[in-house]
Amino acid sequence: MAQVLLVEDDAEIRRALIHALSQLGHAVMTAGDGMRGLQMALDAAPDLVVLDLGLPDMDGRDVLRMLRSVSQVPIIVATARDQETAIVEALDRGADDYLSKPFGAVQLDARIRAVLRRTAGGRAGANAPLVAGGLRIDLAAREVVLDDAPVELSAREFDLLSYLAARAGTVVSKRELINEVWHQPYSGTDKTVDVHLSWLRRKLGESAREPRYLHTVRGIGVKFVPYADPSSR
Repeated sequence: MAQVLLVEDDAEIRRALIHALSQLGHAVMTAGDGMRGLQMALDAAPDLVVLDLGLPDMDGRDVLRMLRSVSQVPIIVATARDQETAIVEALDRGADDYLSKPFGAVQLDARIRAVLRRTAGGRAGANAPLVAGGLRIDLAAREVVLDDAPVELSAREFDLLSYLAARAGTVVSKRELINEVWHQPYSGTDKTVDVHLSWLRRKLGESAREPRYLHTVRGIGVKFVPYADPSSR
């Protein structure tokens, strides 16, 4: 059973989903506007949030952005908008999945279970910093320290670094990075990953030719390798 927070302004939809999801084994709490939803998400710490993008007091995408800045709770966005850009923007701001209205409770239940399966492994140690040599990545505070000095990263650079560091020793393809970090479909000619890796390497004091943590595996992807200072051996 999952504790689900439903942020939805339509009272009829709320009632229907409370009944149906409860029948499917979930505990459901609801909020009718964005500010109430934000407060409940922080106070009640639900397992997952279903967030309508069309809220009366504020744009759901702003709710998503604010919630994601302080919490890693899984979020499924629901929208009646058929514009692809709205969905892409929501995913880019940190949503884990989306549903287009109208949808049924059975479909929502399947999405909830799928998202919770994907995020279960990471959430158990979500607040534990990742430490590799002189590099410390604080996931909760979204802060990076390298050799006792803070490293200023953009939100996307931080997401990219933490994704790779969490999979240390594993080669991660560009396709996976575009899909999982950018939440966008992959195009073989897209240089987004290369550009961000270049910026990230510069801030970590390394280069593609002289890698410290981020090692390119030609034709496959990139691998995060914990770095040990040779002088300390």
